[in-house]
Amino acid sequence: MAKPIEFYFDFSSPYAYLASEKIEAIATKYGRTVAYKPILLGAILKTLGGAPLSEIPLKGPYSKLDMERSARYLGVKLALPTPFPIATLTAARGLLWLQSQGSAKAVSWVHKVFRAYFVDGKNVSEPQVLAELASEMGIDAAALAAGCQEQPIKDRLKALTDEALARGVFGAPFVFIDDEPFWGADRLPQIERTLERGPI
Repeated sequence: MAKPIEFYFDFSSPYAYLASEKIEAIATKYGRTVAYKPILLGAILKTLGGAPLSEIPLKGPYSKLDMERSARYLGVKLALPTPFPIATLTAARGLLWLQSQGSAKAVSWVHKVFRAYFVDGKNVSEPQVLAELASEMGIDAAALAAGCQEQPIKDRLKALTDEALARGVFGAPFVFIDDEPFWGADRLPQIERTLERGPI
């Protein structure tokens, strides 16, 4: 059986959001699944001596233009939120807890959180916002909040972030197809070409 497409991401990344809206359809078309792997992009950037795009002179204003243009190109709704970026530790832990429970709603959580932030402008760093999203999905919000505080879940997020660094991940989204890396939502055509015919 073909390996899942590994999708490393941070809920604060607009490009990861854009790619998340397309990656599953591409995966299904070629008989793959998507393994969503949340990471703490801020920790990675700090390790590498980098900073969020929005804070970098010249790149910041351009990136806003590019994010909005990329969304239009992909046909994906996007409303750049304020504040931006935000801490996504709890949202990421929520996904990992759902995955640890074998929840069928884990993938839906990815989309629910991303859309809440990048379409509806909700601050998904706030526990109350995450609780509301969970309740809307029929997830026990109290159980989710408690799960986010479990040490194995905390350790898992750190381990995934360390794993990402060890594999050369420096941004989001970062996709691996059979161990070949692809960075950015703009690599979706190359990802599909690789799934269709093998390495380019």
